[in-house]
Amino acid sequence: MKDNNRRDFLKKAALAGASAMTIPVALSCNGNKGIFQDAIADKSRLIVPKGEAIKITGAFIDEISHDIPHQNWGEKEWDLDFQHMENIGIDTVIMIRSGYRKFITYPSEYLLKKGCYMPSVDLVEMFLRLAEKHNMSFYFGLYDSGEYWATGDLSHEIEDNKYVIDEVWKLYGEKYKSFGGWYVSGEISRRTKGAIDAFYSMGKQCKDVSNGLPTFISPWIDGKKAVMAASGQLSKTDAVSVEEHEKEWGEIFDGIKGVVDACAFQDGHIDYDELDAFFEVNKKLADKYGLECWTNAETFDRDMPIKFLPIKFDKLRMKLEAAKRAGYDKAVTFEFSHFMSPQSAYLQAGHLYDRYKEYFDIKYYSYGGTGK
Repeated sequence: MKDNNRRDFLKKAALAGASAMTIPVALSCNGNKGIFQDAIADKSRLIVPKGEAIKITGAFIDEISHDIPHQNWGEKEWDLDFQHMENIGIDTVIMIRSGYRKFITYPSEYLLKKGCYMPSVDLVEMFLRLAEKHNMSFYFGLYDSGEYWATGDLSHEIEDNKYVIDEVWKLYGEKYKSFGGWYVSGEISRRTKGAIDAFYSMGKQCKDVSNGLPTFISPWIDGKKAVMAASGQLSKTDAVSVEEHEKEWGEIFDGIKGVVDACAFQDGHIDYDELDAFFEVNKKLADKYGLECWTNAETFDRDMPIKFLPIKFDKLRMKLEAAKRAGYDKAVTFEFSHFMSPQSAYLQAGHLYDRYKEYFDIKYYSYGGTGK
């Protein structure tokens, strides 16, 4: 009887040992990076100086996607993603838009009456709760009717957002301390008709209704890679010069100063050897007109024919290093959940997350606990 018990014990011990040995493999395969993965990562040998870049401290949330596949996350997955973001120092989340055409993120009485579809979950309320849980500030992105993309006319955005801004502030603004600001979500460039009036009008209303909460915009530089996503092209010849960019954006900044607090130019439309020249101008313009200078560090790759996949780490590193050299105030990214998250549908995104941690010497156990 004793021998049988001993054999059973040894069998169970062997099984337990085998299970323990498989845990690191499971952790590395399912996107939850643990202590064993950190140990492996420490063996990497960077040949560039570590940490010579601005850190990403803000992330867009692309829940109403325009040209990126939906990941169909529920609150459990979003909660984990907020944890992954918090673990690398992200303190700001920005919902890129509260709706696009008929799909919306919250049960808006105004937009439902206009024919929009009822969402299954109040995503705005969920993001505000998760932001409070993870010590983040939430920026609300305005509604996008889609008319601007079709006609180039921003008047629809002004009209719809007159109602959306007031409605959202009444529903959530005073209820959640995580409601930290507004994202005026029209993605414009230098030649957008009516841009100054539209941004001034929407920015002013956001600030007025919320007792001065900050607003920001994230336009694109009309560089060589500023081509339509649906196009098969990767570049164009009629790119803006640094001098034209400075002149035209000086006029825009002059028209929106006082109601827009920060500008985060998208950094993916210019080439890597152009970064310093454009970034220096952006910072100079922002300082001149009293705006904070942020960068929208895109974590997707614009150089590939497949649109869109996570970016190569060196490309991201070079952009963040240029932003630091220019003295930028903050870096946000479009977009963490698809292109940098360990639980993204894209396997490469978790690897980008690991490379980013190595570069900034960030060590922790992201599957539940935190460390330094």
